[in-house]
Amino acid sequence: MKFNVKITSASTLEEIENYWKNEDYIKLLGLFDFPDANTIKVENLREMLFMAISDFEPNEAAKILLTYQLSENLNEGQIDQISNDMLLDRICEEYPEIDLHFALFNINQLLFKAFNGKFPNASATKVEFTIEALEKFEGEFTKEVILKALSRGLSDSNIIKRLFADQMSTDLRFEEAEDIIWKLVEEEGSNFSLITSEYWLNKNEIIASEFEGESLLAEIQEE
Repeated sequence: MKFNVKITSASTLEEIENYWKNEDYIKLLGLFDFPDANTIKVENLREMLFMAISDFEPNEAAKILLTYQLSENLNEGQIDQISNDMLLDRICEEYPEIDLHFALFNINQLLFKAFNGKFPNASATKVEFTIEALEKFEGEFTKEVILKALSRGLSDSNIIKRLFADQMSTDLRFEEAEDIIWKLVEEEGSNFSLITSEYWLNKNEIIASEFEGESLLAEIQEE
């Protein structure tokens, strides 16, 4: 299936808007021993949380956030290890379970801001684009379809193209696309936006503003 793809913008983000909700801030303030969090004005919650976090040792603060957000995915030993490793490396890029990268990124950036740079900084990439089928297309614009269609507009140095060369260029299923693209939003008409880690896609790796993309998709086998 061939598509016309037109990149309208690409930008770097240091945080994902609205990932953390006000109710998260209130719960986390309680976990960081801040009294009467419910009485704080909404507009002050984030700054008060930063203050509360910075009263703890960095690795202890990381452990609290990791437990709050990922206790169903990680055991206590893994959380202890990651809470220490986060001070040295971008674990949100290096952790082998890529389905956790999105949560780890948002935890990392909260800690980075609260501790004024004691944690490594990480970035995300937002791409806005239009995509239109050049032949009859009755399927959905899934993350897999989008990533494969974008391939021809990306530099050969891009890590998605290098690590998943077969999935990007053939009809092999590309299940990892679900975790590589963090957010995919269909706007009005044929307009879309996606957010992913800068580790997966740096805006400078987009080498064409308009190109013909192709998604080779495996036929769904009936059970």
